[in-house]
Amino acid sequence: MRVTVVGCAGSFPGPTSAASSYLVEADDAEGRTWRVLLDLGNGALGPLQLYCDPIDLDVIGISHLHPDHVADISGLLVYLRYHPARRAGAIEIIGPFGTASRLGEAYGLEPGEDMSAQFTVSVWQPGRAVRVGPLELFPTAVEHPVPAYAVRITGPSEADPAQPVTFAYSGDSDECDGLDEAARNADVLLCEASFLEGRDDDVRGIHLTGRRAGETATRAGARMLVLTHIPAWNDPADALAEARAVYGGALGLALPGLVITL
Repeated sequence: MRVTVVGCAGSFPGPTSAASSYLVEADDAEGRTWRVLLDLGNGALGPLQLYCDPIDLDVIGISHLHPDHVADISGLLVYLRYHPARRAGAIEIIGPFGTASRLGEAYGLEPGEDMSAQFTVSVWQPGRAVRVGPLELFPTAVEHPVPAYAVRITGPSEADPAQPVTFAYSGDSDECDGLDEAARNADVLLCEASFLEGRDDDVRGIHLTGRRAGETATRAGARMLVLTHIPAWNDPADALAEARAVYGGALGLALPGLVITL
């Protein structure tokens, strides 16, 4: 299993990165590559095309419906609807309750118009895994002002496909039991760290600080922590320093184009 950072800017596109989007790929025993895209925020459809043809996506998992995680679905609808090489069948989108109506409103569907030729939309069911080829996606509800999910993905190791590995993606969340569950013993936890200790202490229930991300990784026993969703007004070094103070495992920073091999 491998994860490519398509976009990692926090809350809006930054000067060097699109907003949140992460491509998870794994090969099955027959050599077929399966592709799951986690989120497709503002500006992410452009760089996504560097890493795969969007026509080849199998599933799109949406953590929540804020624009920095879902806005470029509108552009993808155009891509799929008018591309000369038409895709056979729709891409499945899985997201919170209300995803289908929100995507339709964002695109501006006319009365009687639908997007069923491009997308089939279903809703995350906490506690119920979703199988995508050799990958298993397991959603857990997390703490955010709107319905939001972390996603835990288990799939084959790149080094030894007979061995399973686990990747956890926080989406947007403050500390909570659901995030701890998603991150439990993960080989890699890709975790947001939007806020700073001391500056944002009076804002809870929205985002993590680097310290709270590190504490989550420590509680969960995650073997590697990669910080993401850092807004342009923050210095990523501050988030890394906060996390390092409370987390002793491998620690890194998401950057566009980074490939995490599990």
